[in-house]
Amino acid sequence: MKKIITTLLLVVTFFAFSQEKKQNKAIPFSISDRNVTIYTSANNTDLRLTKTDVNVQFTDLKQPLETQLCVFVNPNKTFQTFLGIGGAITDASAEVFAKLSKESQEEFLKAYYSKDKGIGYSIIRTNIHSCDFSSGSYTYVDEGDAALKSFSVLHDMEFRIPLIKSAIATAGGKVAVYASPWSPPAFMKDTKNMLQGGRLLPEFYQSWANYYVKFINSYEKEGVPIWGLTVQNEPMAKQTWESCIYTAEEERDFVKNYLGPTLLKAGLSDIKLTVWDHNRDLLSQRASAILDDPEASKFVWGIGFHWYESWSGGDSMFENVGKVHEMYPDKNLLFTEGCVEKFDYKKLQLWANGERYGESMIRDFNNGTVGWTDWNILLDENGGPNHVGNFCFSPIHGDTKTGALIYTPSYYFIGHFSKFISAKAKRISSVASRSQLQTTSFLNEDGQVVTIVMNKTDEKLKYNLCIGTNSAEVFILPRAIQTLLY
Repeated sequence: MKKIITTLLLVVTFFAFSQEKKQNKAIPFSISDRNVTIYTSANNTDLRLTKTDVNVQFTDLKQPLETQLCVFVNPNKTFQTFLGIGGAITDASAEVFAKLSKESQEEFLKAYYSKDKGIGYSIIRTNIHSCDFSSGSYTYVDEGDAALKSFSVLHDMEFRIPLIKSAIATAGGKVAVYASPWSPPAFMKDTKNMLQGGRLLPEFYQSWANYYVKFINSYEKEGVPIWGLTVQNEPMAKQTWESCIYTAEEERDFVKNYLGPTLLKAGLSDIKLTVWDHNRDLLSQRASAILDDPEASKFVWGIGFHWYESWSGGDSMFENVGKVHEMYPDKNLLFTEGCVEKFDYKKLQLWANGERYGESMIRDFNNGTVGWTDWNILLDENGGPNHVGNFCFSPIHGDTKTGALIYTPSYYFIGHFSKFISAKAKRISSVASRSQLQTTSFLNEDGQVVTIVMNKTDEKLKYNLCIGTNSAEVFILPRAIQTLLY
């Protein structure tokens, strides 16, 4: 009897295991009964995220020729999980927003945070007290208050917190909000100045770590849930505005000995902590110094980066992102800031500004990035306000004289990604056969594929969208970006 029972148990276990293996086995992607819908934005046309083609058919193409331009997509090869795309709600953005009419405010919120009527932003970055895009320098405590007894976010409750809450509501609550400091209060630094760099004094490490906790709790009390933090905005830049220098070792030790344990003790271990938050050039060195230390690494969710390394005259170092992803595949890569610098009203509609976004997003995602955050979501007709004259472009500008919203090419380029790629989508293999085209692709959880293709040439091109031995013939206009859904 015992043998019979044992045998039955083995049979049942084998059957259950077999069924589980069948259920877990990935079903190969099929383009059967799928057609392609195409959205296009193109220079020197009126096309702006415009549906230009529907029901484009797939046909057999067993072997492409060398003479055929192709984009090869393999949905069975999956990579990182998509977090989202968004921008920063700074003091400047909130102050300009407050000057708009109610109608323009409603239009603006939908333009960014509605999936149906806008481009579906799902990430918000914000500043911990002042940054350059504030009307002036300020902190949340009285000067010299290391115990933080005077801590208050009352300043932010006038403009910034209401805008963040409206954005979250417009997005249906599905937004990841993270915050970054530009500088500790002046009394905590060796220079006694929030501007012009300087360093956090060791005797204030704990007080500064407590400051982050106070910020999180205060914002959450006001109805703004905080998803994550970066340790320091641009920790290797001595700027004319709020800035603070950390060497890699200093940032590592602050995370390991102060900020990480303080968040843990405060019951905030679920806060996603991101290090570096600076350009791609030193990304590898900073990641290695911090993540090779197990005690520091355990507190770190990801590595953040910006795109300004080309200030030196060189090219953007996209490959550095991929190298760090290879080195630390268990950590997340997050693009935390980028904008077009040196505002010029005459260049508001410069197409190349949008192309800079398109190329960066394609190449950053292809190198393992999970989320992408633009800088200010809104600035005025002068590229501000900014208390140190560091005026920049944003995807939308609000003309405070006329009340009009000005949509720039950057808004539409970002939208070709953010409107269609859903949270938890998987990036899939997407390869162009020639350098004239750039591409990336994602597989949404509902099974829909999103392929983005960009043409930076001055020629109209025909290419084949190839899935296995099938392809759809597509035309892309000069200087255009397309989103293909199928």
